[in-house]
Amino acid sequence: MSDKINPNDDELYQNFIKNTKQEYKTSHILTEEAQRTIVNVGKNHARLTNIFISLAVLLLIIPVMTLITYFYYAIGGRADKLIEVASNTIYVTEPNINLEKIKIEDDIGLFSMHLLFDVNKRIGKEDYKAGDYDIYFTLDQPNFPKKTTLLERPLPEIPSVETERLLHPDANIPFDTGGEWSILKGLPDGTVAEVYVSLSTLHKPDEIKQILPKETEVRWLAVDTGLEAKQVDKEGVPITAIGYPAQIDSTIWSPFNGREQTNEEVFMDILTQLSKNEEVATKVARAKSLELKERMAYLKKNGIQVYGAVVTGPTSELRKLEQMKEVRAVKVGEVKLWNWK
Repeated sequence: MSDKINPNDDELYQNFIKNTKQEYKTSHILTEEAQRTIVNVGKNHARLTNIFISLAVLLLIIPVMTLITYFYYAIGGRADKLIEVASNTIYVTEPNINLEKIKIEDDIGLFSMHLLFDVNKRIGKEDYKAGDYDIYFTLDQPNFPKKTTLLERPLPEIPSVETERLLHPDANIPFDTGGEWSILKGLPDGTVAEVYVSLSTLHKPDEIKQILPKETEVRWLAVDTGLEAKQVDKEGVPITAIGYPAQIDSTIWSPFNGREQTNEEVFMDILTQLSKNEEVATKVARAKSLELKERMAYLKKNGIQVYGAVVTGPTSELRKLEQMKEVRAVKVGEVKLWNWK
């Protein structure tokens, strides 16, 4: 056998390699536009992959964080505590306002909680919806409540000395007392009304019903805490009335239901609670200076005495207040058609 390579075979091999390289170059050449399309497809694919991964992570994180928020409010009854502080603040800072604690709605979100509830006012013998509250908590820190009011003569949202309705015997009267009596006299006899009564001297709580006309109902008592005569705190912020309902509330969820304690005892317990949560209470209350520790010290030393009251009843009976030496001034509140039964 000869070891020599046939020149024809070598030439065929070289032609085969050359043709193969040419075919490869021809079949794998891409235009610039085609190359750009491929790059864009790759980028879009990578972007979509990142989006889906991020969404998957978020969809996993949000339920987990919401669950953590539920645990945060559940541990130690933190949500119940905030609800109680908010509702008790209204009882002792908003004259003749009550709420149905059992109907308070709490909506827990991501590190937050909404409290939604209605408030009512007794005028004559019926409770009327006075408005509603929406309090937003970031963890346990509340924002200022969003309120709607349905009252014709609501208390001002920003309290001031000039708009105060319940006045201490030693405080200046900022409104025309004659004008208020004229309003009361001008109301039809077939109506019931709400009147804010400022007394000439301090009285014990159980004396108030004996002073006022029999055919009326005392709804709320304004308590002397040693600051009302000054009307402002040391920083010049108005001091508004604090007090408690005069009547026993028959609803089991009310702290003033009379089952275990008198209203006076409940009032003092609420002040103790609010003094430990004064930042929350101050945000919820209209008054922006509660000075609870100072007021509690005064009450423990001097006991509870009353300088004013919110009274409701037939307009004809309320007019009798003008003839009473114990009454210093009145401010007319809400008026409704006759419902006195």
